Amino acid sequence: AGMSPGDEIETHLGTPFTVLRPRSTDFFVHAKRSGAPMLPKDIGMVIAYTGMSRSDIVLDAGTGSGVAAIYFGNIAREVKTYEVRPEFARLAAKNVRDARLGNVEVIAADMLEATGEFDVVHLDLMITPAHIEHAFSLLRPGGYLACYTPFLEHTFVALDAAGSLFRDTHCYECMERELTRSGRGTRPSTRVAHSGYITVARK
Repeated sequence: AGMSPGDEIETHLGTPFTVLRPRSTDFFVHAKRSGAPMLPKDIGMVIAYTGMSRSDIVLDAGTGSGVAAIYFGNIAREVKTYEVRPEFARLAAKNVRDARLGNVEVIAADMLEATGEFDVVHLDLMITPAHIEHAFSLLRPGGYLACYTPFLEHTFVALDAAGSLFRDTHCYECMERELTRSGRGTRPSTRVAHSGYITVARK
């Protein structure tokens, strides 16, 4: 208590550390999880390809532990995130409170019950044509749908349903390699070959 970012303190074992203000990346690493969250590389693609901005109202469905909603909440004006599993919704709500994001609302309900108008709809769940159709009805003209799907079979559902409704539909996969530098040289250390596919469509 009473500490500010940049202050240095010691643990009870005498180990020094610096106080920092937590950012979205810190919550990805340290927040309690209900399952495997989307990776930052995939969340970044959603933000980049939808052009998510500070004036946007975002619907996020398939909250999980709330990691994606926290990233979105640090950018968009307002985020409503839907999670059908009450225990996941409770955990996500705690993580959002810890992130001190008053513009993110966690709703324990099916996104098919969502109403209102949105600039971006993001789906990270078992997608059916009904989800795509409802997302289309919620989006403002020019708004974006982004779907995260780990398997091609689910990706095909999103692509086929979105292709018949939206004006512009694309699908992406992002590969990521981190570099390690040492006295011997610089080389890739890890490679996340596959995590999921991102389908993006514009109304």
